[in-house]
Amino acid sequence: MSPINVLLVDDSAVVRQVLQNMLQTDPGIKVLGAVADPLFALRRMETQWPDVIVLDIEMPRMDGITFLKKIMAERPTPVVICSTLTEKGAEATLQALSAGAISIVTKPRMGVKRFLEDSCADIVQAVKTAARANLGGLQRSRSQSAPRLTADAMLPSAGRSIGRTTEHVVAIGTSTGGTQALEKVLRVLPRVTPGMVIVQHMPEKFTALFAERLNGLCEINVKEAEDGDRVLPGQALIAPGDRHMLLKRSGAQYIVEVKDGPLVSRHRPSVDVLFRSVAREAGPNALGIIMTGMGDDGATGMREMHDAGANTIAQDESSCVVFGMPKEAIKKGGVNDVIHLDDIAQRILEFGQGKSLLAGF
Repeated sequence: MSPINVLLVDDSAVVRQVLQNMLQTDPGIKVLGAVADPLFALRRMETQWPDVIVLDIEMPRMDGITFLKKIMAERPTPVVICSTLTEKGAEATLQALSAGAISIVTKPRMGVKRFLEDSCADIVQAVKTAARANLGGLQRSRSQSAPRLTADAMLPSAGRSIGRTTEHVVAIGTSTGGTQALEKVLRVLPRVTPGMVIVQHMPEKFTALFAERLNGLCEINVKEAEDGDRVLPGQALIAPGDRHMLLKRSGAQYIVEVKDGPLVSRHRPSVDVLFRSVAREAGPNALGIIMTGMGDDGATGMREMHDAGANTIAQDESSCVVFGMPKEAIKKGGVNDVIHLDDIAQRILEFGQGKSLLAGF
């Protein structure tokens, strides 16, 4: 197979050097060039267009957002954002994700060289995932070395039967490509929507701004979850970065528990943790949705939701940026139906009206 051709765009000479040396250690990657700003990048891209671009946000002459929008309009190309982990950087990075970037590599203000070197495996994987991304998935519309832990690290599996009630909850898990996909689903939902709990793999500091941005775009209320928040109709709670979120039953109400814990399925927050808690606490009163993302986080939890009587659906391959998470959930046997991104909002509404409980999928 031909190597992945990568172009690095960052105004820091140190970052460019470290990233170039790091990526070139992988035989499957070839660095076409490392340039200081988007204008140099555009000049370089006149002779050879890269397979993947690793892009900083804050740069002289042309910022990364403007550059990203330009190339996405001209020739959509997988982009990995390499951004500082600050509130300002997080806000700009969310704009980039909304504009079509695939994923985020965060870098600190200080000690960036050491940080990037320590994150070598993650950065290489981010580039390889971006190279396989289906950019048309969101644009088309019909109209690690650490021990791999399971959700057992956070809570035991479901062990009780739950009867049907009128209190419904929707649980969504997503990762790469999920920021755009979630926006597309949530923006069209009315306030009569059942309460939603969502895990989107995203670093700390990003989730609050992501929820705030969605809240300004949607009719429903969207917020970063806080420990003890009620799950209410017309509201979506997004798990905070670097914290697990679990569903709990409190009398006749559902609430969320936000807590620390180990990485589960290599993630915190983990979809498996959320889905298992939903299986335990809501069972047949829940709808589980697994959407675009790399890896298999959520596959086991979705099977547990399915076995507890929940309705379960997966986003189809044609509309996913990365089909990894839905594919693994399907392989586990926990998915009732596989549908296009455009149809997910309607399924949520039907579930809230009780149609899916009566007819099944």
